[in-house]
Amino acid sequence: MNRLYFDATYLGKLPWREPGSSEVGACVATADEIVCSLHGRAEFYSKGFRKLREGRATPQAIRAVFAQFRADCASGTIRLLPLTDAVIDRVETVFTTAPTYLLAAAPHFGIQGVNVIP
Repeated sequence: MNRLYFDATYLGKLPWREPGSSEVGACVATADEIVCSLHGRAEFYSKGFRKLREGRATPQAIRAVFAQFRADCASGTIRLLPLTDAVIDRVETVFTTAPTYLLAAAPHFGIQGVNVIP
């Protein structure tokens, strides 16, 4: 089974034409299942309302996109993963240790890592 995890940014590229939409659409065509975290649902709606505020989407278009998103979630086309304490603990660990790993990785890419906020 080809299961792909999409964050809200990728999910938003499906209904709204923006840079990367074609590539994400092609990726979806290869997937048996698309999964996203439950938090991605909130981010997806936030992205839609931002498009409305910026005048890049009409209220009617937003309603249609949101209705399709709800239908896709209800049908299992998009499966939302629960946010458990274990998931949040892992996120906290990754964010806490990321600067150390990024600084250590920088030389492997021929760049110097600098932490300007110690």
